[in-house]
Amino acid sequence: MEIANAAMQLFLTRGFDATTTEQIAAAAGISTRSFFRYFETKEDVVLGYLSETGLALQQALEARPLSESPWAALRRAFDVVCEGTKRDPERALRGARMLAQTPSLRARHTEKQMQWHDALVPAIVKRLPPRAGSPQGDPRAAAIVAAALACLDAALAAWTASGGKADMGALLDDAIQAVRHP
Repeated sequence: MEIANAAMQLFLTRGFDATTTEQIAAAAGISTRSFFRYFETKEDVVLGYLSETGLALQQALEARPLSESPWAALRRAFDVVCEGTKRDPERALRGARMLAQTPSLRARHTEKQMQWHDALVPAIVKRLPPRAGSPQGDPRAAAIVAAALACLDAALAAWTASGGKADMGALLDDAIQAVRHP
């Protein structure tokens, strides 16, 4: 998309915080009003793909056999993210570095990941054995998904620190192993 390409060029040359939506619109040859038809926020230019990724994660998790443990099913579903780092590693690395260095992007990323969390929890509930006398609001599924997303974040940070050279899947496996069996 022309707008996203123009924005990324500006972000890389001027910095994310120093780039305005007006500058992005001008570089893309559109009005600022048109910019907001495509993107809700400036952060969404960088992180807009996260909504699609969340849907792909949910679909991947729901496609896993119910016989798999919650952790195994989540790990395999997270292959969606791991593949993204392989498809275009340079772009993924630029985005991950920008995310690590920009507080407003980290905040929007957290917001998007909370949407992932809410979408993934129901599929994990189906994988957990029911508890006799369990109170409403059983926290197990939410805790597993939150911990798994933290593992994903830790693996992405390590992948970014490696300059995109490390294997994202192996880093994720290590992070999950550390949480499950320290």
